[in-house]
Amino acid sequence: MTQSSKRLRIFVVDDEFIIASSLGLILRSKGYDAVSFSGPVDVLEAARATPPDLLISDVIMPQISGIELAIRIQKECPNCKVLLFSGQAATVGLLAEARAAGHDFEILAKPVHPTDLLAKIRETKESGAVPASSRAGAAPDPAGRPLT
Repeated sequence: MTQSSKRLRIFVVDDEFIIASSLGLILRSKGYDAVSFSGPVDVLEAARATPPDLLISDVIMPQISGIELAIRIQKECPNCKVLLFSGQAATVGLLAEARAAGHDFEILAKPVHPTDLLAKIRETKESGAVPASSRAGAAPDPAGRPLT
């Protein structure tokens, strides 16, 4: 299998169950190996087992912010790229803190239209910024772990 024919493994996380599962469904329908999560702690556990190529995460979540999650994922999975999305103005301070610590993340406005998200993923993939992956994912479940 060539590098270009491998499926991009994407983790989508949002504490709003319907957003995470809807985005995962859209991405899977477009051929991505997408796994949805409603809890950021579960993302960390899943990344240890099967590292993602791309993390798409809400910023404001309980337990761990999307920015903290992104930093922790990139420490454990250095090749994983990150796209964040948020509808909160409070993210400006969190982004400033991350940048001061040497992390620069792009934030998409929430709600993010699926067409815009797909275009951003394609742009990231075509630029070579995200490595393609052939890893298979575990069967998800709706209890805050990966969703189908």
